[in-house]
Amino acid sequence: MASAAEQEAVSEHALERAAPPVWPGAPTPLGARCRVGPGGVTGTNFALWAGGAEAVELCLFAADGTETRLRLTELTHEIWHGFVPGVGPGQRYGYRVHGRWDPWTGARWNPAKLLLDPYARAVDGDFAALPPEAYGHVRDWPQQHVADTVRDERDSAPHVPKGVVVHDDDDWSDDRRPKTPWPDSVIYELHVKGFTKLHPGIPEHLRGTYAGLAHPAAIDHLVRLGVTAVELLPVHQFAHEDHLLRRGLRNYWGYNSIGYFAPHAGYSSSGTTGQQVGEFKRMVRALHAAGIEVILDVVYNHTAEAGEFGPTLSLKGIDNRGYYRLQSDARRYADYTGCGNTLHVVQPQVLRLITDSLRYWVTEMGVDGFRFDLAAALARSFHDVDMLSPFLAVIAQDPVLRRVKLIAEPWDVGNGGYQVGAFPPLWTEWNDRYRDAVRDFWRGALPDVRDLGYRLSGSSDLYAWGGRRPYASVNFVTAHDGFTLRDLVTYERKHNEANGEGNRDGTHDNRSWNCGVEGETDDPAVNVLRLRQQRNLLTTLLLSTGVPMLVAGDEMGRTQGGNNNAYCQDNELGWLDWSLPDDPGRAGLFALARRLLSLRHRHPVLRRRAFFSGRPQGADGLRDLAWFTAEGTEMTERDWYAPTATLGLYLSGRDIPGRDARGEQITDDSFLAVLHAGHRPLDFRLPGPPWAESYELLVDTARDDQSTAPATRHPGGETLVVGARSVVLLRVRE
Repeated sequence: MASAAEQEAVSEHALERAAPPVWPGAPTPLGARCRVGPGGVTGTNFALWAGGAEAVELCLFAADGTETRLRLTELTHEIWHGFVPGVGPGQRYGYRVHGRWDPWTGARWNPAKLLLDPYARAVDGDFAALPPEAYGHVRDWPQQHVADTVRDERDSAPHVPKGVVVHDDDDWSDDRRPKTPWPDSVIYELHVKGFTKLHPGIPEHLRGTYAGLAHPAAIDHLVRLGVTAVELLPVHQFAHEDHLLRRGLRNYWGYNSIGYFAPHAGYSSSGTTGQQVGEFKRMVRALHAAGIEVILDVVYNHTAEAGEFGPTLSLKGIDNRGYYRLQSDARRYADYTGCGNTLHVVQPQVLRLITDSLRYWVTEMGVDGFRFDLAAALARSFHDVDMLSPFLAVIAQDPVLRRVKLIAEPWDVGNGGYQVGAFPPLWTEWNDRYRDAVRDFWRGALPDVRDLGYRLSGSSDLYAWGGRRPYASVNFVTAHDGFTLRDLVTYERKHNEANGEGNRDGTHDNRSWNCGVEGETDDPAVNVLRLRQQRNLLTTLLLSTGVPMLVAGDEMGRTQGGNNNAYCQDNELGWLDWSLPDDPGRAGLFALARRLLSLRHRHPVLRRRAFFSGRPQGADGLRDLAWFTAEGTEMTERDWYAPTATLGLYLSGRDIPGRDARGEQITDDSFLAVLHAGHRPLDFRLPGPPWAESYELLVDTARDDQSTAPATRHPGGETLVVGARSVVLLRVRE
């Protein structure tokens, strides 16, 4: 009887005899690309950067899981490459990379682990389980503190998803990008699955998918509301963290990327062997046809491979030292993200991976921009955040990327990582100082209104430098991370017990007010107040200068039951409840949001392209921006420092900076907004001439019925009764 070694040799010989030939191919482009090879033979070119590797095997998988290993022998500038005749779209594949195993110096090569191609354009399979075989080290080693240094020799191929060869033959000639200017943009942050999963107007087999979001029922809601762009929570292929899987949960938000070119397969209704790519493209086309741009929330700061005790799925096994930032001892990872690892963006191959991915999503997948998760981590040179870093420099000069919408989450968890207001021109930023000031004002926690004044008028203190404009500020009151709008006025404490982490996860700093009762209540007075507070926050956001961002469902009173970190709630808690508009109060919230967005669309004074000067303008000497007390007088320096619950904001439309497409001066109506956070009604004296002869009341959040505008007239100098905790918006009439 033959020995095990002899049997293995016979098996390998049979494998080689059955394997297709591997021609030299080309080192570019990276990834798997279908093409016509020498002699007109069709096939696929495979190219993988694997600096420091000793050998690379391309692994092809048949439908029954049979694996064929092909040695790539061509090496050009650290790129292993080969052309395989006859291999075409739908072929599943991966890599095994050979090299030293020496974690103490950062070397973690392990050919027993099948690795996902970083450039794979589709992924077949789900990271729904991470068994021990998916780890490069022995997880159950007796000395756990050094378990990551002991190599695991078990084959991971049966347990991990595979890349899929995809044929790109789409020229987008029938697509028309909306190209909405930044000042005119209104962003709507949504989750592909969560937005569509319970929508009654979407066929059940399409719910939770890209096709579901492309369905007319989904798009109709966006169009009726009046948003100009959807910002999709991560749709790059992502994996589920082991600690969630052990608790019977899954990563829902998707901030755990493992494939930067592949649409997440779990959101496909049509298949996972390349069909997800076409489905995603059709979704983008449908949104574009409705005038809606597509912005992707992207996670290039870390990957799903976590730290030294995490799985080996792709980059860790290709060249751990080349892709990740390591600490001085090289065994451990530098972690500026709170997720176990940080991509080493200073390295040319990492920078190339990211920029190639970005260009791919723009040019071949049709997207219109990106929101960069923990963008400060990408801007770090070696340790400190550097606004002249290679990443920012490359983006600034790239002919494709510099023309799309670029949004930074301007912080990370490392020292010096908070960089709000510091990103260079071309970039807009999530402005958390806006969020905090508006929340504090409406819960009665602002000592004065100085900061609020800056936030309402475009945050010139943060962005009026280097040619930046008010639209550098993405204003938001809520985001996916934190309380929903309804929960913000219903809970003062987070309630994250369902996450299984003892309510330790999620921020404690919610700046919320529960209106006197923690959680849901049957008290009608409390519920009336909560609806009014939601209207106040929504109105403030949509009247502020800058780019507003709404979170899906906030316009309908969506709740997460007080969970402010629903990242693992892939269930009804995290999904949007489409029955909410059946409630008159929730329907009124949607009607108000729709009216405010329509108003914003019609009036350029609410979408300014330049900062206010605060100086007299034109022959009548009126300021373009003026602030008023309840007595109807302009605020003095002392008023800004005094405690107050009321602020009047006058926006002049008589002389707006900039010109229209024909070079003519832009003029508009003028408006007066009164924000009153006091708990009693207020007598507010409306400024008379020269500010206004009279006013037309357009919005009053104290009214329960928001289906129509009040449309009442009030002469200048009249005392207007402003309801407790409410906003009124008036249009100047001559």
